[in-house]
Amino acid sequence: MNVLLVNHFPLEGSGSGIYTKNLAYQLIKKGHNVKVIVPDHTKIEHEKFEVRTIIFNSGKNCSYELDFNFPCFTTHPKSYTTYYELSENQIQRYIDVFKRAIGECIDDFKPDMIHCQHLWIAPYCASKFDIPYVITAHGTDIKGFCKDERYRPYALEGAKKAAGVITISKQVDEDVQKHYGVEPARRKLILNGFDEEIFRPKYVSREDVLSKLHLRPSHKHVVSFVGKLTEFKGVDVLIRAAKIYSQDIDDVVTLIVGNGEQYDELNRLKESLGIENVFFIGHKGQHTVADIYNIADVSVVPSRNEPFGLVAIEALACGTPVVATNQGGLVDFIDDSIGKLVPVDDDISLAEAIVEEIMHDQKAQRRERAASMAARSFSWSRVVDDVLDFYKQLVDNM
Repeated sequence: MNVLLVNHFPLEGSGSGIYTKNLAYQLIKKGHNVKVIVPDHTKIEHEKFEVRTIIFNSGKNCSYELDFNFPCFTTHPKSYTTYYELSENQIQRYIDVFKRAIGECIDDFKPDMIHCQHLWIAPYCASKFDIPYVITAHGTDIKGFCKDERYRPYALEGAKKAAGVITISKQVDEDVQKHYGVEPARRKLILNGFDEEIFRPKYVSREDVLSKLHLRPSHKHVVSFVGKLTEFKGVDVLIRAAKIYSQDIDDVVTLIVGNGEQYDELNRLKESLGIENVFFIGHKGQHTVADIYNIADVSVVPSRNEPFGLVAIEALACGTPVVATNQGGLVDFIDDSIGKLVPVDDDISLAEAIVEEIMHDQKAQRRERAASMAARSFSWSRVVDDVLDFYKQLVDNM
């Protein structure tokens, strides 16, 4: 089968980008041919699959197809531009360039199936061609649908004409029916997966990892957060919690991995609270993130709304217990055997859960259970089989 994967975001820096890359790898392992369409600032060359890069203007590159940066629902390491600030003219040019890229790939690659990420612009563009297409709804697209009504006609038409829609959590599945009216026969709940080659338990020296991050190597305990520095991720709640748990636990360091529009605001909050051992270390590659998970006592997902929570799965896959909020997709897989769920916006409960995890008297057993659960339920080998089964089901029903 020839599968054309289309995403609104680059292959690194977002959950859907990582999803696209992992899906491409797994489809190739299964013997299928893959081509990918993604935005970026320079042409992406990849040894395992061909990429049609839509070049956006970063302010530094001289050659581009669109004279603005690629837009996001919240933020991205390579762009703070959002869909909501685009003019009508920019929206139309954005649509035109995706439609053109899809048309070019249909002509030269001749896909049997198009798989779009997000119930957004790409499915609308795919609907203009006589090729069956599937959409994976990731949740941030639904936030965009609710926030900016200008995009709703495109999203609704793309959803209406899709052969099927994959949803990544129970919450997203319910929202897809509620907002887009996609009937159960065209929906398939397939929980997200992680890259087993990167995210796994392994011995790494805490001293070495902290030294490479230019931090004091002798910290006794590590709390990690990985994600975008944006409002719905709840990093401000974690910082307030750090003020509490740093008084209860001796020599604990909190590593905040990621970037976003709240970077300055969150740094000011840290300074106002007088916290010393909270460090913003910026966006890091997946191998470095895996090392950080492996040295962490606990990883934290304090989101106000989290459609799935891939970072939680990746942490668990490394054997790191997770403290997260009790909403969205996180409740589908986190329980007391591998972490804790706490109320949203409750820094006291968050701090107490982090302290309990760090001081737990069965840490080795919890780490083993976390890694085992992730490998059993969220490996990409399982995900790709479910996706291929869905492709076949849809094609057979056409």
